[in-house]
Amino acid sequence: MPRFLFAVSLTLALALTLEAADWNQFRGPLGSGHADAKNAPTEWDATKNVTWKKALPGGGWSSPAIGGGKTYLTAAVPEDGGYSLRALCLDAATGEVAWDVEVFKQDAKAPKIHNKNSHASPTAIADGDKVFVHFGHMGTACLSAADGQPVWTDTTHRYAPVHGNGGSPILVGDKLIFSTDGTDKQLVIGLDKKTGKQAWATPRNLRVVQPFSFSTPTVITVNGQQQVISPGSGVVMALDPKTGTEIWRANYQGGYSVIPKPVYADGMVYVCTGYNTPQLMAIRVNGKGDVTNSHVAWTVKKNVPHSASLLLVDGAIYMVSDKGTLSCLDAKTGNEKWSESVGGNYSASPIYAGGLVYLLSEDGVGTVFRPGTSYDPVSRNALKERTLASYALDGDALFIRGEKNLYRIEKK
Repeated sequence: MPRFLFAVSLTLALALTLEAADWNQFRGPLGSGHADAKNAPTEWDATKNVTWKKALPGGGWSSPAIGGGKTYLTAAVPEDGGYSLRALCLDAATGEVAWDVEVFKQDAKAPKIHNKNSHASPTAIADGDKVFVHFGHMGTACLSAADGQPVWTDTTHRYAPVHGNGGSPILVGDKLIFSTDGTDKQLVIGLDKKTGKQAWATPRNLRVVQPFSFSTPTVITVNGQQQVISPGSGVVMALDPKTGTEIWRANYQGGYSVIPKPVYADGMVYVCTGYNTPQLMAIRVNGKGDVTNSHVAWTVKKNVPHSASLLLVDGAIYMVSDKGTLSCLDAKTGNEKWSESVGGNYSASPIYAGGLVYLLSEDGVGTVFRPGTSYDPVSRNALKERTLASYALDGDALFIRGEKNLYRIEKK
């Protein structure tokens, strides 16, 4: 085949692969909040553009994960004074429940949770014929996507949580990776995804007053080498996903209960440092060892979120604070381009779809705007149901998990 035709064929193949990418994990296929949707809805309410609405059992704030035409969620159903920790599979097109299985039992002595948390908050991962679910200190499991039956379960990585579970796992090659940041131990764990056996465990090696955190790791590639970026209380670490070996670390004073997932672009990773006063740190990722004093490009304190992750679009960072201040920063310098009060409180992470940015407040209001040099609103959409989970997409359809229901929303 001539070189030009080969290049065209390869480009088309890549385009089709991207177009077909499932929203298989927290924040989508790349973990960045970017969707392949071209015509996602910009108007909805509790009935308008709602293809289906499905009541969910118990409670849970895991975001929907979508793979192979199925939607996966976790839930904690009250039972005998404790909870049945369950995984659910729904048909993405119809909302019909394919299976609903108990993964673990949590007894009446379960640690108390924050009023903005649940006993089922980490998002599942859809991976072909397998589904990975994580319940923090209660355990992790690999299930058959066909019927929800366990392939393996792991309950060996217990720790003492504060406010319950939170951070989601990620898949990197043959490793399932997650953080365990409790009061007694602070580790990043890599499990063999086929067996559930521990491949490695890397300690934070930092003593802080408030050691608990909830962040989801991010995988990046630097000069051909993958790095897993995992923030915890007082420190963000970059690890080799194959061995767990620490590549670099950067410290921050006072940060704890870290929630936002890091984002990455153009040689810098962007990390929010948690409570009490969150900072946004831009860190160059080509360092080794302790890079606190050598590779932190800039820091910002104004209107940085405690909960919602950041969104990077065309060299700009978009972030929404817990109290509803939306800011746009230059990603290279940290300089603020503009800020706007959008109303409400925010925990869900924003997404970018079809050239638009989507926010979702805790009272179920979806705000859509055009990214750019000033705030350019498109719509506000009231679902009238509390939600802390983040959006997912199936093609051009939005999925929103509310306190009681899961919604599929798309243009009619």
